[in-house]
Amino acid sequence: MVDITHKSSTLRTAVAGARVHCSSAATIKAVEEGRVPKGDVLNTAKVAALFAAKRTADMIPDCHPLPIEYTDVRFHLEAQQINIEVEIRTIYKTGVEVEAMHAASVAALTIYDMLKPIDPQITIERIALQEKNGGKGQFHKKQNEIFHAAVMVCSDSISAGIKEDRSGKAIVKKLEDGGVVVDEYQVIPDEMEVIRERVLHFVESKRHLVIITGGTGLSRRDVTPEALDPLIERRIPGIEEAIRAYGQQRTPYSMLSRSVAGLIKDTLVLALPGSTKGATESMDALFPPVLHLFKMMRGGDHH
Repeated sequence: MVDITHKSSTLRTAVAGARVHCSSAATIKAVEEGRVPKGDVLNTAKVAALFAAKRTADMIPDCHPLPIEYTDVRFHLEAQQINIEVEIRTIYKTGVEVEAMHAASVAALTIYDMLKPIDPQITIERIALQEKNGGKGQFHKKQNEIFHAAVMVCSDSISAGIKEDRSGKAIVKKLEDGGVVVDEYQVIPDEMEVIRERVLHFVESKRHLVIITGGTGLSRRDVTPEALDPLIERRIPGIEEAIRAYGQQRTPYSMLSRSVAGLIKDTLVLALPGSTKGATESMDALFPPVLHLFKMMRGGDHH
C-alpha cells in the first residue's frame, strides 16, 4: 500500500452514485409497493451498502483500512430507474471515495440480484464519484502571490564543515515542491547574535518566510529560541502545537523540541528541529495550510 504515515488526519467526505435501469415502470412500482418476491429491495440494498463501505479494504487490495464514521445511503426512484447515492465521512489520513463507490456498486448489485427474477432486462448503467472533499489539498487554495523564503541552518558542526547539512536541504526541497521560491540558503553557527542579525536581515529584505533548522533542543549550544524571543512580535502558538502534535504521533521525543513560530513585521519565522526527520515532519505538518496566514494578515479571512 502507499505510505500515508506522513499525512495528517482531516475531515474527508465522498459522495458516489450508481444507477440501475429497469425495463418497465412495473418493476419500479413493485419496488414501491413491496411486491418483490425476494423482499424489501431498498432496505436490503442499504444494509449491503453499509457492509460494503466498512469492508472496502478487504476487497480492494491497495485500500487502507480506515474508520468509517458516517454513512448515508439514499435512493431516488424514477419512471424506469433507481438512482443510488452514498455519502461517507471519516477523519483520517486518506480519502473515502473508493469506499463510497464500493458501497454504491454493492447496493446496485443487490438491487440487480433482487429484481432480476421479475425483470431479466435490468442493467447497472453507471457507477461514479460525484463529490469528494478533505485532505491538505482542500486547504491549499490556489495562490496568485509568489512566496519568497530564506532557509538557515544553525549548527556549529555543519558551519565548521565537520558534518553535511541534510535538514536545510530537505526544507528547501519541500518549499520548492510547494511552489515557494527559496532566495537564500545559509549555514551559520549556534550564536545568538548571528542568528538575530541574519533573521532581521531577511525580515528587512521582505522575505515572506524565514525558516531555521537547528538549535531547538536542550544542549547548552541550542539557543535558537532564546535568539528569537526578543525579536518575535506575535507568537503563533497553534503552529508550535501543530509541529509537536504531529511529531508526537511519530516519536515520543518530540515533546522535547522547542520549536518556535511567530511574526516579525510581515515575515513568518519558524524555528524547526535540527534533525532531518524532525525538520521534514515539521514541514509536512505545516505546509501548505500555513501559507493561509498571509491572507489572514491582509484581512481576507479570519478563520
